Amino acid sequence: MLGLITPINTGILNFVLNLPLLILGIFKLGKRFIFYTILSVVVISIGLYVVPIRQVSTEPILSSLFGGVLTGVGIGLIFRVSGSSGGFDILAMLLNQKKDFPLGAILSAMNAVVVLVSGFIFSWDAALNTMVAIYATGKVVDTIHTKHIKLTLMIVTNKGKEMKEKLLSSVYRGITLIDGEGAYSGENRKILMTVITRYQLTDVKSLIKDTDPDAFVNINETTEVMGSFHRN
Repeated sequence: MLGLITPINTGILNFVLNLPLLILGIFKLGKRFIFYTILSVVVISIGLYVVPIRQVSTEPILSSLFGGVLTGVGIGLIFRVSGSSGGFDILAMLLNQKKDFPLGAILSAMNAVVVLVSGFIFSWDAALNTMVAIYATGKVVDTIHTKHIKLTLMIVTNKGKEMKEKLLSSVYRGITLIDGEGAYSGENRKILMTVITRYQLTDVKSLIKDTDPDAFVNINETTEVMGSFHRN
């Protein structure tokens, strides 16, 4: 909205308004998340500055729908690699850490507030078309980014202590340790059981591979979790 009602370029405004949220994210979401977010914000800002506006469709509903889908694909892919596109995405991620609601639904709700304001500044036709785009974006984000879906991991490894320390230091979840024995080899094993979100799966798989490339991992989708899901 500021880009449309002021002479300042939208790309520049996008970068400046994201700075306070990026600082907040450094303390709450970690350096890796912020690195990918900064990269995303820079690329989006350059894209908004460089890419020219060309009309593809004259139908507002079609434009809103397909624009929302494309936006959702982009944002969903960024979330899948533990980043964000800045702005409300960072606030949504912070809220999602506390409550495991679908991320797309949180983004749609927050953006709806901005759309209501835009209805008074511009026109209600534009605001309602924007709501269509926001709804499409939220649905696609929840299709690609599925953090609200839980997964149970059973990790069988010879390096139980190292694996436990790595998981506890990197994953905000509790872990149960079980003693095991290889039926064929007779060697002692450690079995680590934990429940994570699907959003964390990429990071956890990478961590397991780095700690013990020979670890056996069984991953199942979890229907429901009772008790404390978050580790104190």
